[in-house]
Amino acid sequence: MTTLIESDEHKALRAAVSDFAKDHHASTNGNLWQEAAKLGYIGVNLPEEYGGGGGGIAELSLVLEELGTAGSPLLMMIVSPAICGTVIARFGTDAQKREWLPALADGSRLMAFGITEPDAGSNSHRITTTARRDEASGDWLLTGRKVFVSGVDIADATLVVGRTEDSRTGRLKPCLFIVPRDAPGFTRRPIDMELQAVEKQFELVLDDVRLPTEALVGDEDAGLLQLFAGLNPERIMTAAFAIGMGRFALGKAIAYARERTVWKTPIGAHQAIAHPLAQAHIDLELARLMMQRAAHLYDAGDDVGAGEAANMAKYAAGEACVKAVDQAVHTLGGNGLTREFGLASLITAARVARIAPVSREMILNYVSHQTLGLPKSY
Repeated sequence: MTTLIESDEHKALRAAVSDFAKDHHASTNGNLWQEAAKLGYIGVNLPEEYGGGGGGIAELSLVLEELGTAGSPLLMMIVSPAICGTVIARFGTDAQKREWLPALADGSRLMAFGITEPDAGSNSHRITTTARRDEASGDWLLTGRKVFVSGVDIADATLVVGRTEDSRTGRLKPCLFIVPRDAPGFTRRPIDMELQAVEKQFELVLDDVRLPTEALVGDEDAGLLQLFAGLNPERIMTAAFAIGMGRFALGKAIAYARERTVWKTPIGAHQAIAHPLAQAHIDLELARLMMQRAAHLYDAGDDVGAGEAANMAKYAAGEACVKAVDQAVHTLGGNGLTREFGLASLITAARVARIAPVSREMILNYVSHQTLGLPKSY
């Protein structure tokens, strides 16, 4: 099975990204996003005809994993090429593809993604951001609020999940809109996060934001299909982010355990130190297998199979990452909490993989009723 044995092309890509990331991490100069984009890493999943690499989520997740392993994860890779790029490539109009895909691929433009709302949380059916038609002009008017939207300040536009009224049933259905950052009525407020990250989190307010007809991505009646086309890559890429972070932390701990000598031998010779690190490595490798399976299914066009595998991969990677970071900090003892070793900040960061973009409890709910056929409690 292709997901069990990595191809020579993937091995070469992994090695190239690893070398690039290590070199960049050692350097204090340059913009990592732009440099990675020049080498084709940011747009590796986007269609070749629009300047991308013609690969899939399998290649993009590999890139993010290796960047994270070198200590240089790029959170916006989950959002800009994986969610937004995928949705536009699959469902966008020709004009939207021409405008956005080459720019997303070469790194010259970024796109954020807004789905979470203050009162909706994990329940996307409670999204209240609504779009209505201006009968006179045909424009859309978008109103609502979003929270925990990454990188809005550096993004040229935000792909916003709203709802429109179905003229046949009167029910609200999900739709996706491209909202330019400077659109009148579109305001942002930074959320004061304890988590220290390059990419900031924002609350968005949309107050009758006027958008042209062509701001709607794809078919007005295919909302859920389009939405989940972006959410499965999001879960797979979050798994890659978590696995990379876990591998980075584990690498620091292994290097320390090999050198640190308190009695006669390095502390890594003691099973109380060695075994938990070995277990953390096993868990990360198992999570990676599921991530690769999910990416393979998604790239093969199996959205249903990918949905299950992507959720499982995200769950497994989140758990493995938290355990790896915790064990790494514990291995270093007091040193694990110093800035010098760069592990303490990962304690908070690792929790993100359990919480976002979907909590582990919601994944267990998904597996309970979708895979196991158990009744829903909600």
